Amino acid sequence: MDIVSFLRNVRRLLKLAKKPTGEELKLSIRIAVIGILVIGFIAFLIRLIFALLFR
Repeated sequence: MDIVSFLRNVRRLLKLAKKPTGEELKLSIRIAVIGILVIGFIAFLIRLIFALLFR
């Protein structure tokens, strides 16, 4: 793929892209925070289990 067709594709993509609404942004942030909390809780449980098993 040459640079001209790449730039044409980038321009077409940017024309189609739109900013998220406030509601979409809030939902994305909420999902990201929930994911981080779930992963942190799982890591905490694993650390707790290993701490109790190998005292």
